[in-house]
Order: sequence, then C-alpha cells, then structure tokens
Amino acid sequence: MKLTKREIFTIPNILSYIRLLLIPVFVYIYITANSTNDYYIAAIIILISGLTDMFDGLIARKFNQITELGKAVDPIADKLTQAAIVGCLVFRYEYMWILVVLLVVKELFMGINGLILLNRGRKLDGAMWFGKASTAVFYAATFILIAFPEINIHVASLLMLVTGIFLSLSFVLYIPEFLKLYRNES
Repeated sequence: MKLTKREIFTIPNILSYIRLLLIPVFVYIYITANSTNDYYIAAIIILISGLTDMFDGLIARKFNQITELGKAVDPIADKLTQAAIVGCLVFRYEYMWILVVLLVVKELFMGINGLILLNRGRKLDGAMWFGKASTAVFYAATFILIAFPEINIHVASLLMLVTGIFLSLSFVLYIPEFLKLYRNES
C-alpha cells in the first residue's frame, strides 16, 4: 500500500495522531498528579481524546476521507488509549484488574480473529453499534474515575461494573459477527 501525503494528512487521520500524542501526556499527568486540578487536567485530556475519536469517524464518513491508513491508525489509537487509562487506574482501584482482563481478552479475540480473517481476504466492516456503545461507556466511566479520584468506592465499583457489563456484552455480540465471516468464506 503506497501512501500519499493527501492520505496521511486527512483531518480524521490527524485527529488519530493527536490521540496517540495525548497518551503519554495523559499518563505523565495522571501518575504525577499532586492536586485535584492535576486530575481534572488528566480527565480533560481523556475527554479531548474521546471527542477526537468520535469526530474522526464522523468527519471521515461525511467528507469521504476514509483511508486505509485511518482504518489502521484509529483502532490502534483507541486500544492504546484504553490500555493507558486502565493501566493508570489499576493502581488506584482494587477491582480495575477485572476490566483489564476483560479488555485484554476482548481485544485479543478481536485482533486474532481479525488477522486470521484478513489473511483470508475478509474483515469486519467497521465497528458495530455495540462496540461503539461499549467504548462510549468506557470513556464516560473512566472519565469520572479519573476526574474524581476520591469518589466513593461503591460508586467507583458501580462504574467499573457497568463498564465490565458493556465490555462483556460487546465481546459476546462480536462472536456471531466473526462466525458469520468464517461461514461466508466458502
């Protein structure tokens, strides 16, 4: 695949690059936070990242700026951002490790099956609605956990539970989508 300057520098791709650049900034600010304002700044960075994630897809579709590079960079930026968030939060919230496990299992399943199918000339046609809903819930819940580190542990546990339910539901609903792709190979 030969990339042109025009494909590399589409607005959606630039938004994905910004998300990638925000990851180390978020991690540094979060792990060195000394005050409530530091946590607010870390949360604002995640909010910006989430908004750029939402807008890059909308802009790509509306203005016909979908590129093969964007199809690769966008999910990489998503997964790295999510990994950075749970990686930071796992040290603050006792049960965050459960979300880490769910996220890893789901993404390994998606990644491995995606690669197998891609090797066979097939692939999912973008994120499904339940994947998008799961991502939205993830960002909303983790935004609250980041912005309010002194949140009541029961509220934090509820946010993690809801996020886990959406991650699990997304994982379960993707299984038949992959099975359809495997069945349609012949």
